[in-house]
Amino acid sequence: MSAMSPSRRRVLVYAPLAVAGAAGLGFWAMLRGLQDGSFNPRGVPSALIGRAPPDFALPEVEGAGLPAFAASDLRGTGRPVLVNFWASWCVPCIIEHPQLMALHREGVPVLGVNYKDRPADARTFLGRHGNPFARLGADQPGRVAIEWGVYGVPESYVIGRDGLVKWRWAGPITAEMMPELRRLLA
Repeated sequence: MSAMSPSRRRVLVYAPLAVAGAAGLGFWAMLRGLQDGSFNPRGVPSALIGRAPPDFALPEVEGAGLPAFAASDLRGTGRPVLVNFWASWCVPCIIEHPQLMALHREGVPVLGVNYKDRPADARTFLGRHGNPFARLGADQPGRVAIEWGVYGVPESYVIGRDGLVKWRWAGPITAEMMPELRRLLA
């Protein structure tokens, strides 16, 4: 067995320290971004902002008693609407549900896309927590969500009076967000 050269030995000793230092620097930069507000983990931009939503036609959620949901339901409404992607198995969807119910009581059209869910589970969820949706489509294969650029549920979009996407939020709508959301939906 041959002896290792001193320069190679130094590389083997200092390489892990360099990797750890780079990781620490990256973590420090992320924390600074969190402090000054420039880092937003939900801030992944949407290619749909300022554009019409993709064309789609979803079947109704079987047995939910709500009309199916299609892109044509977003055109010519004369007022902003909220499109919400959700699922019964989604824990953050439970967190945001009271806010959706409040918007529904205020007369805001909330249109739902039930993502990769079983109809019976969706019906049970709505029976337990209330139904905020004017229309509800079943996206069991997840194709419509992909076309919209959805990263996961819940995810919501505001469609303006002109039928264009004005706003996107990845994650649950919280009580703290409601004043800004109401402004967008006015």
